[in-house]
Amino acid sequence: MKVEICLGSSCHVKGSQEILSMLRNALKENNIENKVELAGTTCLGKCNSGGVNMRINNNIVTGVTEVNFNEIFNTQILNAL
Repeated sequence: MKVEICLGSSCHVKGSQEILSMLRNALKENNIENKVELAGTTCLGKCNSGGVNMRINNNIVTGVTEVNFNEIFNTQILNAL
């Protein structure tokens, strides 16, 4: 599985570094670091979302925040493995 976090200026302002940190921690806590390729990317073209944008296996997930991170991680990453 490949997970890319937008590190463009809009997502940076919306907290992409914090989401990246949360994702690294979640991968480690669930012992799936070797099953997920984690990468940064430039703009995904969804800058009007209310949070950070990610691409998970070519599907763009918009509006990722600290509040909804766990739900998105569980449904989009854990359940897909």
